Amino acid sequence: MKKRRILAFFLCAVMITGLAACGKKEEEKSTGDAATQAVTEGTSGESSERTSEGTSDGGTEGSTEDTKEARTPIDYLNSDVEEILGRMTTRDKIEQMMIVPYRVWKEVPEGTESEGTTTVENSEDEIPEINVTELNDEIRKDIMSHHYGGTLLFSENYQTAEQTLKLVSDIQQTNLDGGGIPMIVATDQEGGSIYRVEFGTAGVGNMALAATGDPENAKKMASIYGYELSLLGINTDFAPVMDVNNNPGNPVIGVRSFSDSPEVVSEFGAKYIEGLHEMNTIASLKHFPGHGNTDTDSHTGFPCINSSLDELKAFELVPFQKAIDSGADMIMTAHIQYPQIEKETYTSISTGEEVNLPATMSHTILTDVLRKDMGFEGVVVTDALDMGAITENFSDEDVLTLSINAGANMLILPAITDTAIFQHVKDMVDTAVRLTEEGKIDSAMVDDSVRRILTLKKKYGLLDRAEYTVSDEMISAAESGVGSKENRAAEWEIATKALTLVKNDAAFPIHPAEGEKTLILFADSCGSRVETGELVVNKLVADGVLQDASAVSVLVNTPENEEECLQAAAEAAHVILVHRTYDLVNMNPNDENGISSAVFDRIISQRHEDGKKVIVVTIQLPYDAARFTEADAVLLTYNSSPMRELPPESGAGSAYCPNLAAALYACFTEEEVTGKLPVDIYALDADYNITDRILYEREVGK
Repeated sequence: MKKRRILAFFLCAVMITGLAACGKKEEEKSTGDAATQAVTEGTSGESSERTSEGTSDGGTEGSTEDTKEARTPIDYLNSDVEEILGRMTTRDKIEQMMIVPYRVWKEVPEGTESEGTTTVENSEDEIPEINVTELNDEIRKDIMSHHYGGTLLFSENYQTAEQTLKLVSDIQQTNLDGGGIPMIVATDQEGGSIYRVEFGTAGVGNMALAATGDPENAKKMASIYGYELSLLGINTDFAPVMDVNNNPGNPVIGVRSFSDSPEVVSEFGAKYIEGLHEMNTIASLKHFPGHGNTDTDSHTGFPCINSSLDELKAFELVPFQKAIDSGADMIMTAHIQYPQIEKETYTSISTGEEVNLPATMSHTILTDVLRKDMGFEGVVVTDALDMGAITENFSDEDVLTLSINAGANMLILPAITDTAIFQHVKDMVDTAVRLTEEGKIDSAMVDDSVRRILTLKKKYGLLDRAEYTVSDEMISAAESGVGSKENRAAEWEIATKALTLVKNDAAFPIHPAEGEKTLILFADSCGSRVETGELVVNKLVADGVLQDASAVSVLVNTPENEEECLQAAAEAAHVILVHRTYDLVNMNPNDENGISSAVFDRIISQRHEDGKKVIVVTIQLPYDAARFTEADAVLLTYNSSPMRELPPESGAGSAYCPNLAAALYACFTEEEVTGKLPVDIYALDADYNITDRILYEREVGK
């Protein structure tokens, strides 16, 4: 069944059917306004009961509560959830549902318009951007005068352990001083390619965790994330990704997924959640009901999955169901259309065409499927509402109305990157209050949402906190614990266990004799990783594996130095080619992004003519193992990121994903490579398109 579904994705007939079901997007944006669009059921043209009216550009003008320095405090200590709920105003409740990210502060001229995260400048003067690493007066006033339920931190918010701890504590204390309830403070610390705490432990990524073959490694890695986040005062991790990566061409999930097997994702995901929970960190599963079978990134486009509910239940929903049965607390929605499940349509504000409501706005998916069928009792949080799938198609009023009425409990509002967006976010909150007071947003759904939020906060002890003073002991613990040597040693060990040798014709490992030269050649697509190669060479020398660092050359292949690379490869006794496929396009040597692939082909052919061998190390998607079938050895790492130091000191420098370094190190040592494939790798045809023939079969879970 799985093979047929994967193959079907690549057949033109299915692609055409999917496009027809989801509605085609025009490239050019219409000049029409963002007025509220009619929501229709199927193709009948009749108005939906969940239709909202009015325009999206108006907030609650002159809101007195918005301008107060502090509002009437919500008495939450020593109270049960119903007592707290009973004391809250409509505004209190709506604001408790809002997650407001303070990312970057940029003073733009008054009257500057904002569209999501895009501002239209009224001045050509350069305006400084300041990362929000501490609260300024405007942000402090905003937190004081609103009872927001949560905030979200990005990499711009992190500088040092002490600074982050003080920032988070200041946010919480300012909120309490304004009469609010302790906030959900979240971040995206998935590990691997997605991590925010740049001075912490980055980890190896989910697919690498699965490649170790041991779910306990997922628990160990997640417990490190949870421990380090808790030292910084962060109580929620928007992780793990529970998507099943059943589409190799997926441009946004890929190695963020554990596997293309629902059972493997379920097993490793459950252990990951367990690791976070043991550190009293809220885990938020994403992206419900599944982002693994798309060929579009919802940050920039509007994906569509043309699967039936029965198909989802047999595949994508399996990991979510297991997590729910195990006590999952929070689930994040996907901005994806599922036209066979949610049939209501909406007139896109940018194209004027009918699109299906995404899962984020689907009552069928969030309430009927997730709540009633699957039995989820926790908090449903939307993915960010400034992603292209939302901003390009829906007005603000309808985003708020449809999402809340569908069953979304917390909404991640647009990340604040300038003062225009800052005002835009406040207007969205005021608009939600007005829509609730007018009855367009169902007040019963609001009460249900706040009840779930308060229940979650009570479970994790947030309703027991009355102050957030930072002590010297807390600072010391954060500085010594976040990104500690012990934690980074653990991630190195796990990265080593994840290395997967899918092919080896007596080429791996290499043993340079005295006087022999070794070339490590990085593809142009991963040139920023070249410093990692240099660091690994120095480590090999320091560890006594190599005698002389000058015996190894580290180069990056660029469009300008092709002949230099070919000459270096011809002169070397040993060659390691480092390739990074972040999507399937750059595997084609005829594409401008595939220039290094063509050079690598020539190097492999040239060395074989000279009776020499080649090792290819892939450092992102494992699927390019099928691209270099002529290589003598192919080693998979499932991730990489640039490094500045190896090994880094505790709390110093930048976090890094150790997968690449572990792979290059392993190329020169005798340690056994034990990783197992967590996905099936399919052969490519002559045009470098994926076929239905399995070249290397998944081993994990079999």
